[in-house]
Amino acid sequence: MARRSKGRAIDGIVLLDKPTGMSSNFALQRVKRLYNASKAGHTGALDPLATGMLPVCLGEATKFSSHLLDADKRYLVTAKLGERTDTSDSDGEVVSTRPVNVTREQLDAALDTFRGDNMQVPSMFSALKYQGQPLYKYAREGKEVPREARPITVFELNFISWEGDELTLDIHCSKGTYIRTIVDDLGEKLGCGAHVIMLRRTQVAKYPYDRMVTLEQLEALVAGAHERGEASESVLDPLLLPMDTAVADLPLINLPESVGVYLLNGNPVQAPGLKPDQLVRISLGDEQRFVGIGIMDNKGLLAPKRLVVFSRDGD
Repeated sequence: MARRSKGRAIDGIVLLDKPTGMSSNFALQRVKRLYNASKAGHTGALDPLATGMLPVCLGEATKFSSHLLDADKRYLVTAKLGERTDTSDSDGEVVSTRPVNVTREQLDAALDTFRGDNMQVPSMFSALKYQGQPLYKYAREGKEVPREARPITVFELNFISWEGDELTLDIHCSKGTYIRTIVDDLGEKLGCGAHVIMLRRTQVAKYPYDRMVTLEQLEALVAGAHERGEASESVLDPLLLPMDTAVADLPLINLPESVGVYLLNGNPVQAPGLKPDQLVRISLGDEQRFVGIGIMDNKGLLAPKRLVVFSRDGD
């Protein structure tokens, strides 16, 4: 007998404003419980120190979470100059203290070296894996292992403020960029050391900042609904963004419902006008119902890659 899934089949994306001091996975589980969702996943962890935008995918939206993991991000970061820590943030231990003898001209010149395409060596306190174990596990054991430099792009690096020994920057960057590493490297370029004391993710892909909700707001909505004798989904579900927003950067192709029958059964279909290996999001019919993503195969047909399941056993 098929195992019945726990929770309800709810599909969509919550833009959670993650609080500081909480792991991304713990925040994800809180959202999953509040929505009583059968399945949930986040789209790129934030450090416990960090706050801000953590898109939580529910149900079928989890199939498209990798696109948000690969999306550009934007951060607001405050660095403390004059102190370097072993984790490059305030959760670590201070390993050196140096005077801050830096002019604005020197700062501007140093910041400019981080703009554009660069190679970055990931922090030992990252979740990247080496021989099957996250780097941070080795770091906590006092071990350092080889890490390869990875290409990153800093699209924008904007100066916000500099008060005393605290420097605040706005950074728009590509996937896989470690802000802590940028701050640590900046401190070394300036000769004084630096570490992150505040980090807030303000954007993932093109999701709007003002659509974020906190756990406290979600819990208050649920409590209010229960007091009124209403189901919690009546106040929570309207906050969900459509699952196709995760792939909004892909070109859209709309197919007739008649063609969709073949596609939804896993068959490649005719779709003129596409380029070889082009990835697209697919909708069906006059209502443009989102059904997944596909790619042009070597036979000139649109092959399904990730499809939404609209009816599931045990629901």
